Amino acid sequence: MSTPLPPVVWTIAGYDPSSGAGITADLKTIAAHGCYGVSCITALTVQNTLGVQRVEPISLQTLRDTLKALLDDFYPSSIKIGMLATYTIADAVASFLESLPRPRCPIVLDPVLCASSGAQLLEPHAVELLRSRLLPLATVVSPNQAEAAILTGLPDASPESLAESLRTMGAHAAVVTGGDASTGATDPAADLSSDVLAYTLHSIDFVETLSAPRIHSNATHGTGCAFSTAIACALALGQSVPQAVTSAKSFVRQAIQKAPGLGRGKGPMGLNCTAQD
Repeated sequence: MSTPLPPVVWTIAGYDPSSGAGITADLKTIAAHGCYGVSCITALTVQNTLGVQRVEPISLQTLRDTLKALLDDFYPSSIKIGMLATYTIADAVASFLESLPRPRCPIVLDPVLCASSGAQLLEPHAVELLRSRLLPLATVVSPNQAEAAILTGLPDASPESLAESLRTMGAHAAVVTGGDASTGATDPAADLSSDVLAYTLHSIDFVETLSAPRIHSNATHGTGCAFSTAIACALALGQSVPQAVTSAKSFVRQAIQKAPGLGRGKGPMGLNCTAQD
């Protein structure tokens, strides 16, 4: 009896040589979920746990050739979109996704706009392209609160309003993450990491808050990358959107707790833990 083939999960994102975020972190996350990962690099970065020093976008021809070569050999069970760097790369990725035969596989959009160190990771004029072309393709969009505010143009909105607005703008489901928010809580019981998920199930709209005690750790480099990739893996394995988001949140928490303690800045997580741990 032959062994079933693993789901193939694509990551289209930037390269982090310190392996805390981007393509390398995505591939570790995919392997931890028992899926097979393939990747298309959008940009090279010069960075470590202390911050991003420089970004060098990949050539447009190399990007297009890579996407075509992968599609010729590895049809995706799901696709995660991360850092896109430039308007032209975002445009090429959007065109590629739009050309996929329907029904398309699940697509998870992590709208990476800037690094936690402040470095710009997407040209500002490309944000409108994310809104108009990539959001409508997304099975799940997973911005943090600051990214959601930029995408929606609602800087003072609540996470619930942001998640609902992203769905109104075309995403099938939206999860606005709150793990990077500072609560200032003095009561440890009130210091929670809360994500807000808006989705539709059986023609009924839901808005749910997923909360867990905040983990105070310096090993948080690449949490957004791992979270969005874990969602893509769970969807490829047949989970529903709420199941996928819940399991991805649990995976990231475990990865933070199992961090190897490397780096002098925001360190990498322990992404070699399996999703079942």
